Amino acid sequence: MASRDGPMVSGTDGSDFVHRETVAPHYQISALNKGRLRKCVFSHLLLALLMLIKMVPDILDRLDIFILEIEELEVPQPLKWEYIWLVGSLASFLGLTAIRKNRVMLLQIYFGLVNLLSTVPILLAAMIYFKEFAEYCTEDEPQGLQLWQGYPISVLWYSFILVAMQVHIFTLIFAWKLIYAWKNRGATKKVQ
Repeated sequence: MASRDGPMVSGTDGSDFVHRETVAPHYQISALNKGRLRKCVFSHLLLALLMLIKMVPDILDRLDIFILEIEELEVPQPLKWEYIWLVGSLASFLGLTAIRKNRVMLLQIYFGLVNLLSTVPILLAAMIYFKEFAEYCTEDEPQGLQLWQGYPISVLWYSFILVAMQVHIFTLIFAWKLIYAWKNRGATKKVQ
């Protein structure tokens, strides 16, 4: 092989590359979306770590462990959707396994779990905090907002919701593309 700036093979102008082998499109799609999905999964796990840190006071209370410094933070009690969302983040490990082994069925299960246990609770949280968030955004001096450390809880949750929704939407898009590519891979093998 010649280098880019090196001598050209005699008898050719360099435009005869069409006959060379190329990577099949479904492999290109698979490689690209595997990397993207992996980044989304790790982003989801980072968000889960944030949620777990937020829920530490409640977990310690349930275990009858008292730590004064944590109790003084006065973190609001978690709602049910927070527990569901946190459990849903465990599906990330199923997604990583599906990516590593190229398993369509595992990825389809992961797709369903992300929809059910991650996206739905986040949408529910958006509905729960919508009234307070809209009031905070539209009124000059909103009254009766729940505060934590001087910040409106609804604004803090909407910050989390915005990031989490983006992660979940991109996760679903990349998982869908992988499912489609992997299913087509099997169809082309059967035809040949």
